[in-house]
Amino acid sequence: MSETYLTVGESATARFEVQGSEFFGHVAPADTVAAAEEFIDRVRTEYDDATHNVPAYRVPAGEASARTPGSEVMLREYSSDDGEPTGSAGKPALNVLQQRDIRNVVAVVTRYYGGTNLGVGGLARAYSRAVKDGVDEAGVIEERPHRQLVVETAYDDSGTVRGVIESSGVEFDADYDERVRLVLRVPVAEVESLVERLNSATSGRVEIDR
Repeated sequence: MSETYLTVGESATARFEVQGSEFFGHVAPADTVAAAEEFIDRVRTEYDDATHNVPAYRVPAGEASARTPGSEVMLREYSSDDGEPTGSAGKPALNVLQQRDIRNVVAVVTRYYGGTNLGVGGLARAYSRAVKDGVDEAGVIEERPHRQLVVETAYDDSGTVRGVIESSGVEFDADYDERVRLVLRVPVAEVESLVERLNSATSGRVEIDR
């Protein structure tokens, strides 16, 4: 059985003010570095008028699909002060994720400057609180390691393939073009059995990239 880990259950934002400065703690689940960076870019675009958008994340390094079941996950940890005094923002934000022992998670703290300098200590407390409040708002859950499978099939087999996937209860997105392409998020422990079922149901005609 693959080990479980703690992460956040959904995207959430918490807001508060400190001496006129407004802080927003945005938190979201992210399974890859690319997903974390995409969330950071999205927040920066939405809050492009903010004084600072400070990012921090703890996500698996490399592609999840490249790891073998049961192998130890190497985490990539990243943070930036985004123009705040060195060590006053990014590191305190990342520390919260480390201390709560949550991973596959990304946080961005948005700050609108309110006219009063908070000092390094005041900033560290505010950025820590923003991430803590964001995590509490999102909720911490226990999760199992997942892998992404990309399944391609002809239209003739698409109903059968979709039926097998839906009966397994895994998350997926479907794209209908010249062929049907389904991107699945599958618990690592269930990958082999699902691949076997898909191949069996289509007599091996389905293409599976894992």
